Amino acid sequence: MTTSTPAASRWQRLRDSYLLYSFKRDWGAQLCLAILLALVTMALLAPWLAPTDPYDLAQIDILNSELPPFWIDGADTRYALGTDAQGRDLWSIILYGTRVSLLIGFGAVLLQALLGVVFGLLAGYLGGRIDAFLMRLADIQLSFSTLMVAIVVGAVVKATLGGGFYSNHAVLMLILIIGLAEWPQYARTVRASVLGEKRKEYVDAAKVMGLGSRRIMFRHVLPNTLTPIFVISTVQVANAIISEAALSFLGLGMPETHPSLGSLIKAGFDYLQSGSWWITLVPGAVLVVLVLSINLLGDWLRDVMNPRLYKG
Repeated sequence: MTTSTPAASRWQRLRDSYLLYSFKRDWGAQLCLAILLALVTMALLAPWLAPTDPYDLAQIDILNSELPPFWIDGADTRYALGTDAQGRDLWSIILYGTRVSLLIGFGAVLLQALLGVVFGLLAGYLGGRIDAFLMRLADIQLSFSTLMVAIVVGAVVKATLGGGFYSNHAVLMLILIIGLAEWPQYARTVRASVLGEKRKEYVDAAKVMGLGSRRIMFRHVLPNTLTPIFVISTVQVANAIISEAALSFLGLGMPETHPSLGSLIKAGFDYLQSGSWWITLVPGAVLVVLVLSINLLGDWLRDVMNPRLYKG
C-alpha cells in the first residue's frame, strides 16, 4: 500500500491538472501530438518499416532512378513514393532521413539546455562579475548566426581533420554547431527565472540551514525554473530541425550518402525542372508537417504553462 500510494497520488494530480484538462479540450494539440508521435515512431522503426536499406548499395539500382509516385502514370508498385536520382526508394530514405533530422534536433537541444541552464543558473544566482561575463558572452554568441558558426567550424574541421572526417561525423558536428550557436536562448530564460526565485523565502531558509550554493541552485532553484525550459525546448527542437535542413541544403550539413530531410530536399532540387518534383517536394512536405506540429504544440504548451495567460 505504501508503494502504490505515491504513484496513485501523482497520477491523480496529473488527472486533475489544468495541463491535461486543457489538452482534452484542445483538438489542435491532440492532432499535433498524434502527428508528432506517429512521425517519431516511424522514424524509430525505420529499419523495420522501410522496404529497402538506403545505405546498402546492393539494393540500389540506377536503372530505377526518378520513378514517379504511385498516383502518376509510369509508377512502379514497389516504390510507393517513387525513387530519387540514384534509384533509392523515396519512402525508405524519408524514414531514415526523418530519424536523422530528429536525432540532430533533439541532440542539439539537449546540448543547448545543458549549457544554457548551467550558465543561466550561475549568472542569475551568483550575479556580479560572473553574471556580467556570462551575459556578455551570450551577447557575443547571439551576434553570430548558426550559418556563420557552421561555416567557421566546418572550415576549421575540414582544414585540420579533412573533409572525410566531417562527412563521417556529420551528425555529431551538426549537433555541436547548432547546440553551441543557440545556448544563449536557454541562458537568458533561466537567468530571468532565477532572478525572481532567489529572492523567495525558501532560498533564504536553505541558506540559514547552511546549504551550499551549488545544492541550492540545482536542488531547489532549478526545479522551479523548469516550466519556461519545457516551453522553450519545443520551439528550439523545431528551430534545430530547420537549421539542420538549411545547412544541409547549402551543402554544410548531412551528405547525400547519409540523408536527412534537408539533404533530400537539396538532392532533388536540381531535378525540379526535369519534372522529378517529388524528390524535393515529398521530403519538404514531411519537414513542414514535422516542424509545424512541433511549433503548434509548443504554442499550446506556452499558453497553458504561462500563468499570465491562464484564463480559468
